[in-house]
Amino acid sequence: MNSKTVQFHNRYAFYFIICLYIITAYSLYSNIHNTLLITPPHAVILLLTIVALIMGIIGIMDGSSWRAKLRSLLSTIFSILLILCLCIMMFFTGMFTGEKEWIKTVRSPDGQFTVDFYYTDAGARGSFGILGELNGPLWFKKRIYYEKRAEVVNIQWENDHTILINNNTLNLKDVEH
Repeated sequence: MNSKTVQFHNRYAFYFIICLYIITAYSLYSNIHNTLLITPPHAVILLLTIVALIMGIIGIMDGSSWRAKLRSLLSTIFSILLILCLCIMMFFTGMFTGEKEWIKTVRSPDGQFTVDFYYTDAGARGSFGILGELNGPLWFKKRIYYEKRAEVVNIQWENDHTILINNNTLNLKDVEH
């Protein structure tokens, strides 16, 4: 490889992995605080982290300065750590979340809101129930409703932004933020 390509990989691998850490931190925050999940799925973040690792390894060949070597070494170490964290997170998420089976999708009378309902069953690891997710643009979703030990979902729209789910009233304008 020529030196410009190696320097490119050296420099941008570091910036790329920092961005991936920020995206992963926001994903963790949005899952904990139940905000709108705007990050790509964890598998996509894992794939991008592997790309950053490859870029960091290529960048190690840059011997132009000690800063360049340190930057590539840090990029490689941070990539490996993030790959391990994402693999562990995906393992535990898959292990404890259980299955999610789509029941139905409903749209508000004015078409502004779309809510997907799923039947969840964690088997021996937990409970079963009904989960409702408000759809946003692209892959953005927000969990707005969860009812344990329910198998049926009865939905009625009271108006354009208020939904009655199994006798529980939910104002989607309040939930949206």
